[in-house]
Amino acid sequence: MKNIHHPASRSAGIREKNFRCEIQDRLVPVTAWLPERDTPCPLVLVGHGGSGHKRSQLVLDIVDVLVKRHGYAVAAMDGPVHGDRQGAQTSPEAARAAFRTLWEEGGSVETMIADWNEVLVCLTGFEEVDSARIGYYGLSMGTAYGLPFVAQQTGIRAAVLGMWGTCRVNSQRLLEDASKVHIPVLFSVQWNDELFTRHGQFEIFDAFATSDKRMHIHPGGHVDPDARRLAEIEHFLTRQLSPENHA
Repeated sequence: MKNIHHPASRSAGIREKNFRCEIQDRLVPVTAWLPERDTPCPLVLVGHGGSGHKRSQLVLDIVDVLVKRHGYAVAAMDGPVHGDRQGAQTSPEAARAAFRTLWEEGGSVETMIADWNEVLVCLTGFEEVDSARIGYYGLSMGTAYGLPFVAQQTGIRAAVLGMWGTCRVNSQRLLEDASKVHIPVLFSVQWNDELFTRHGQFEIFDAFATSDKRMHIHPGGHVDPDARRLAEIEHFLTRQLSPENHA
């Protein structure tokens, strides 16, 4: 793996680093947001949704909360057929359609696992990152690719997942992945989700092997977390990645 770095920028106490990881024949675009601090901090990896990219609102919302308020590091990479991997700006609708086609064709999960693993190796090499306190947060597509990654990555301490179910083609494999997850999990469900059935989402939740799992159900459709849901995600991640919990 070769890392192609770009100059870091600073804004409101946050240092932003943009770089690309060269993984086999792929250039994977990554953005990391780091606090202005001298001691290593927890890192939360964020998997964006199927119409987004590494700087989409779901990502920036958690950056505002975790980096500014808690002094954490946050990092996100563009998923396949998204963001800078496309080489040009595309509409959310076009990105979502391209992802659905890719997912239905199959074969992209293992590639994304490899990408996340190599990106994590790079990020834990940053002096600002405490490699013993790593979390993952990803909803919808962020769960479709993030759950298999979390299932095999021993360095992840806690995960926020949800808004994906077994009703979608090629999603039965997530049940086996969930059966390998033994870390604390917060699973977020929208009660009126128009893309995923309640039963399919409950199936994935039931399959998690961990005894420390909780499901939070909210009204509404398939949308990014509002302030209340975001506060629950913030509380879960900061509690699980706290020094006291680590000790």
